[in-house]
Amino acid sequence: MKRLFGSAVVLALACVLALPAQAQDKAMEKTAKKEDMREQMKSAGGVRGSILFQIDQAREKLIALANAIPTEKYGWRPGEGVRSPGEVFNHVAAANFFLPTFWGAKVPAGVNPQTLEKEMSGDKAKTIDALTRSFDNVREAILAVPDSDLDRKVKLFGQEATVRDAMMVLVSHAHEHLGQSIAYARSNGVVPPWSAKGQ
Repeated sequence: MKRLFGSAVVLALACVLALPAQAQDKAMEKTAKKEDMREQMKSAGGVRGSILFQIDQAREKLIALANAIPTEKYGWRPGEGVRSPGEVFNHVAAANFFLPTFWGAKVPAGVNPQTLEKEMSGDKAKTIDALTRSFDNVREAILAVPDSDLDRKVKLFGQEATVRDAMMVLVSHAHEHLGQSIAYARSNGVVPPWSAKGQ
């Protein structure tokens, strides 16, 4: 019995000690990904580098807010007929999958931008996953375009535009809804994580 109890204590202690190591591994993984993203931004340079910088700013803050807003507030609405926080995050994700198609990128298999917003709006984990994958999609689509294609003509919502214009629409769209999400968070007593020190 003593041996069984001793083994149980050792096993429990090993599990408790492993948790900080797992958290540290995740933090190191996240840091490595950020460094890789910065390196990609530098190598893209010029206009694409600037666009990637803005996309990364929106990505980091939108994902932080998606994590910070409590699950029970994902369905909250500031008024009738207005998107909820969950719907806003999924609207951004849907646009991130759809807008690159204007310059020739493909929507990933299994993703339907037209139904994504309604399909996942109440599920926080799926929403955060979709938002994260959508920003990965945007980065890949931007990095795949050579600088020489930035002025290539495309049709953008029926208007004559360039690939650069389409990328700028994507950036402004993400930042527009970042502002909306900040207002939603603060309306629900959630301080944006990056400004928590100053409240």
